[in-house]
Amino acid sequence: MQNRTELLLQAIKNRILILDGAMGTMIQRYKLEEEDFRTPELANHPKALKGNNDLLSLSRPDIIKAIHAEYLEAGADIVETNTFSGTSIAQEDYQLSHLAYEINFQSAKLAREVAEEFTKKNPDKPRFVAGAMGPTNRTASISPDVNDPGYRAITFDQLAEAYAEQVRGLLDGGADILLVETIFDTLNAKAALYAIQEVFEERGIPLDPKEGGIPIMISGTITDASGRTLSGQTTEAFLISISHVPLLSVGLNCALGAKELRPYLKVLSQKAPFYVSAYPNAGLPNEFGAYDQGAEEMASQVGEFLQEGMLNILGGCCGTTPDHIRAMATLAAKYQPRKVEEELEEEENNA
Repeated sequence: MQNRTELLLQAIKNRILILDGAMGTMIQRYKLEEEDFRTPELANHPKALKGNNDLLSLSRPDIIKAIHAEYLEAGADIVETNTFSGTSIAQEDYQLSHLAYEINFQSAKLAREVAEEFTKKNPDKPRFVAGAMGPTNRTASISPDVNDPGYRAITFDQLAEAYAEQVRGLLDGGADILLVETIFDTLNAKAALYAIQEVFEERGIPLDPKEGGIPIMISGTITDASGRTLSGQTTEAFLISISHVPLLSVGLNCALGAKELRPYLKVLSQKAPFYVSAYPNAGLPNEFGAYDQGAEEMASQVGEFLQEGMLNILGGCCGTTPDHIRAMATLAAKYQPRKVEEELEEEENNA
C-alpha cells in the first residue's frame, strides 16, 4: 500500500492539485463572540480572545471541521490546518504561548479526520493535509522602530525554536505536508526551514520527499507593484534564497489578486526547479478592506496561468470561499500541470 507522500507525488505529476481557500473569510460568516473562543480552561483568562482564530481548533472544532469539509466538497485536494498564527510567538499577544503545541496538534488532527472521510468516499482522489506555518507577527530582518533601524523584535534562534514546536505539533497531529506561507521576510522563512530540518533530523525523517520525507511547500508574498517581498527581494532572489532545500513546491500567495500576481508567477514557472503553486486573494481589497471578486471572475483570471502551463497547485487566499475553489477546480481539471525539468528529461529519455 502506498503511503501518503507517494500518493501525493503521483497525484501532482498527473494533474493540477487544488488547495483550499481562506479560513478567516469562512470563520467571519459564523459571527462568533468572545465565548466561542474560550475553552472551559480559559473561562477566566484575563485577555480578550475573540479574533484568535487558531484557538477555535480547541474551542469550536465543529466549525473548523465544517469549513474543511466545505472546501473538500468543493474539490480541494489539500486542506490547510487552522494554524496560521499557531506559533508561541504569535500566541504571545493573547498570553497563550503555552498552548502552541496543542493548537497545532489538534488543528492537524481535525483536518486529518475530515480528509480521511473524503478519501474513504473516493479513494481515487486522496485528500491531503498541509500544516500551515504563517510568518508570525515579528520579523527578523526589519526593525519595527523607525528611530532605531538596527533593532530587531525577534532573533533567528527564537523564531526557529517556535517553528520547531509548531512542526512537532503538526506532524504529531497527522499533517502530510508542511507549508511555510505568506513569507514577507525571507529570514523568517529560513528560520522555519531550519526548524523543519532540525525536527526531521531528530525524528529520522529524510529531507527529500522522493526518499520518503514529508513534502515541504514554500509560498512567498509580493507585497505591492514593486514586485518585491517586504524584506526587499525580487521573486527570483526569493527563489534562490530558499532553493537549498529539496522542496515539493515554491509559490506565491496573498497581498495581490490573480491578475496582479501573474508576472511574478511567470518568473517562478520559468526558473523554479520545483513544482509551482499560487493562491491569490479574491482581487484587491475595496476601500473597506473587503474582497469583492466573484468566483467566476477569479477563475477566468487564473485561467491565464493554466493556459500558459504555469502551475501545479492552485488555491485561494484572502476573500476566497468554497465557491471560488469550486470554480477553479472545475477549470483546472481541463488543463495539464506544469512539468518540472526532471519530468521533461524523463519524457525525452522515454521518447
